[in-house]
Amino acid sequence: MPAPRKYPDELRERAVREVRMAGRPIAHVAKDLGVHEEALRDWVRQAEADSGERDDRLTSVELGELKQLRKEVAELRRANEILKAASALFTQELDRPRTRPTR
Repeated sequence: MPAPRKYPDELRERAVREVRMAGRPIAHVAKDLGVHEEALRDWVRQAEADSGERDDRLTSVELGELKQLRKEVAELRRANEILKAASALFTQELDRPRTRPTR
């Protein structure tokens, strides 16, 4: 489970809106709303990426997809390791010489 967000979504949206629509400097908006300046700067950059104004960052949708794909890759790697271990066990079992029961 991800860590809880320090700032509510409503505050994030309001801060980004003030910077983008009112044209106020990030430092002023951050101080007025009591948020860290670099956090607000990152939110503004992400909003710009999401709206297509920036192409140097992934959009929120792309970030979510990347996170999901990384999770799937990790699961597949774990499954692959389990299958390799099981395969080695079965190979050892098949390679073991069989003895005939004596009468």
